[in-house]
Amino acid sequence: MASTSGTEQVAVRCVLMRGGTSKALFFHERDVPPAGPARDRLLKRAMGTPDVLQIDGMGGSRLVTSKVAIIQRSAREDADVDYTFAQVDVDRDIVGHDANCGNISSAVAPFAIDEGLVEAIEPVTTVRIYNTNTDKLLVSKVQVKNGKARVHGDCAIPGVPGTGAEILMDYAGTVGAKTGRLLPTGNAVDTVALEDGRRIEVSVCDTANPCVFIAASSLGMSGSELPDAISADRALIETLGEIQSKMGQRIGLYADWRDVHLPGLPLAVIVAPPAGYADVNGDTQEAASMDLRARLVFLGKCHDSMAGTGSMCTAAASRVPGSTVHQAVGAARAATGTLRIGHPLGVMEVKVVAEAAADPADIRFSALGLTRTARRLMAGEVYVPVEEQA
Repeated sequence: MASTSGTEQVAVRCVLMRGGTSKALFFHERDVPPAGPARDRLLKRAMGTPDVLQIDGMGGSRLVTSKVAIIQRSAREDADVDYTFAQVDVDRDIVGHDANCGNISSAVAPFAIDEGLVEAIEPVTTVRIYNTNTDKLLVSKVQVKNGKARVHGDCAIPGVPGTGAEILMDYAGTVGAKTGRLLPTGNAVDTVALEDGRRIEVSVCDTANPCVFIAASSLGMSGSELPDAISADRALIETLGEIQSKMGQRIGLYADWRDVHLPGLPLAVIVAPPAGYADVNGDTQEAASMDLRARLVFLGKCHDSMAGTGSMCTAAASRVPGSTVHQAVGAARAATGTLRIGHPLGVMEVKVVAEAAADPADIRFSALGLTRTARRLMAGEVYVPVEEQA
């Protein structure tokens, strides 16, 4: 870090990148403090957190634009780069390090190639990414031209204007990301007893990130609600937070669910069978174009589209007989090699091929991945005020 304006601010090198339907500040590990309070203070100040508008920082007032990736060349034999993800909350004074972000993961390899951390090999460079948050390996295949990650291409993803160069992300090695098991409770379906007396059936699956899946009908929802309406329904958000906290305790993420309010993990995913709906842009998404509808909630807010890790976990859960996701998808659709997820910005397709197992907990995946696009938006320095001394 280099000083500027006397000693009142420091300048920190970074790159602003879009990965999938999210944006993040990318830092080299060497340019930020070690993991801990000093790093968190820097990241929050860089983003302008806590503030609903993040007006005094680089954040865009939404969770999908308040993210950070910290990258370094890996010392591991099985990886090329180490990648640490940080979710900087918007209006709460919080930085989360316990999960990964699938959309931002798709920008890691292009960043590593463009920054010279990985040798560029044309026409496709394979980058092995070790995610420190989940202790899992991801594999990314990036199109390369003239020593840099390509930008132009014909790959389109819902929620991102235009098209870009396709990036293939392989998540087959992320089963049991936080708990070591596909089904952390050992069951395809569990029941959560809420404090108001309701009993709601859920499924918990752990792939890429642990998720708790809840049928929309059990929450009195149609399944076609959009993010702003979901986030504004505080009773619903509190119910989802209670489910997340209680299931988080059950799978060992928290010692006492009462100590956790509106957590990030497990991600809450509301699922429903296919049906036509109007997306955020007002476009009609037809029932025939999807295998289920899904709305993802974390940190008390509904995701604007669908988290990449959430899509991977949803795909994995869809192949577990009896799970709430499998029930929404149906046996016939669950026998195909893809899962089409209808989310607030459209329909995304993920590849999923499961290997049959007598015990659903033993299911393994020969294919589990998705295509994304990513783009380098800006490179430079972010200015962070030095703390005033008393």
